[in-house]
Amino acid sequence: MNASLPHDPSSPAWTLPLDQINVSEPGLYQNDTWHPYFERLRRDDPVHYTADSFFGPYWSLTKYKDILYCDVNHGLFSSELGGIVIRDQLPEHDRPSFITMDPPKHDEQRKVVGPIVAPGNLANMETLIRERTRLVLDSLPRNETFDWVEEVSIKLTTMMLATLFDFPFEERSKLTYWSDVAVANPQDPDGPVKSEEERTAILKEMAGAMGALFQERAKQPPKFDLLSMLAHADATKSMPPMEFIGNLVLLIVGGNDTTRNSMTGGLMALNQFPDEYRKLHANPALVETLVPEIIRYVTPVIHMRRTARQDTEIGGKTIKAGEKVIMWYISGNRDDEVIEQPNEFIIDRARPRQHLSFGFGIHRCVGNRLAELQLKILWEEILTRFPMIEVMGDATRVYSCFIHGIRSLPVRIPG
Repeated sequence: MNASLPHDPSSPAWTLPLDQINVSEPGLYQNDTWHPYFERLRRDDPVHYTADSFFGPYWSLTKYKDILYCDVNHGLFSSELGGIVIRDQLPEHDRPSFITMDPPKHDEQRKVVGPIVAPGNLANMETLIRERTRLVLDSLPRNETFDWVEEVSIKLTTMMLATLFDFPFEERSKLTYWSDVAVANPQDPDGPVKSEEERTAILKEMAGAMGALFQERAKQPPKFDLLSMLAHADATKSMPPMEFIGNLVLLIVGGNDTTRNSMTGGLMALNQFPDEYRKLHANPALVETLVPEIIRYVTPVIHMRRTARQDTEIGGKTIKAGEKVIMWYISGNRDDEVIEQPNEFIIDRARPRQHLSFGFGIHRCVGNRLAELQLKILWEEILTRFPMIEVMGDATRVYSCFIHGIRSLPVRIPG
């Protein structure tokens, strides 16, 4: 990702007819070539219709204000009618969860898990997160190249997931695997699944393992972990099997992918903008504004989908009832009408939380403060140990237009 993005008139993004631009192509994100396509759409066609794609026809919202309007108007734009991803789900593979529900059921189920990420519990978890972060960082090699994703991002997020679910700690790698399976694109040659049927089979295995724990927690007094909360709440204790799977997937992916990729993407950004890295070392208190800037700049969830409940209008375009509307958070976070110098990574922005990465409205990310806390602790502990962590080569990215995933990143710690 370049520090600056000069307008290249020869790029296909600028030479293609507008009606041929399809930003749902996963290769744009795997190859990190998405920028100019959204720059063109924001300028020339901010509410854009793609008639033909692998995922069928869809509308793209690419400007901050239009995305915000859609996100907060859940009465007009439904999560339940078609889900939250651009890919349509066949009924036999449908896994409903509270993020793919509209009120009132959404509100009832979300309230069940909310307390685990409430401020009081985050304060209780801070010491544990810091201890684990120190252990992971202190074990890293010096003067040799290693994979940051494998050795830091995955380890830290997997331990956190195991704690949130009170999952057997020695088996915690299963949580990461299930998360990867849940969001994988079957077309990704390096991904963990090659078909929807394979994904469904693995997630049913997950439901078996988690279901056994769920039943155990139901027989025990209520505890402060996600499975116990689900097992004891009226809104969730009798979920149908596919809904149980759906909510598990939501909570596992929500607690894993977004934080994991922000942990990696933030290190990449500081290496791409070395003046900001130096600024951070000179003033470690800037971690407070560094963290939301990482989350904006990386945008770990590329898009969210809604389905129009009725004919409506955005940006002078008529969207018909039943049509897909895709909120491209990755584009809204680069909208220069709202965010100054959006393609620059600036760790001391005046309004660092002015980003779309967590969404808005009733579906705003329930664990946003936990994600920020994990990143804050990570960077506080890095700054007390390492003057520099050098990126030694290109990141390997995931083939996806949903999760802005980083599979590996070679780094080295001098010293």
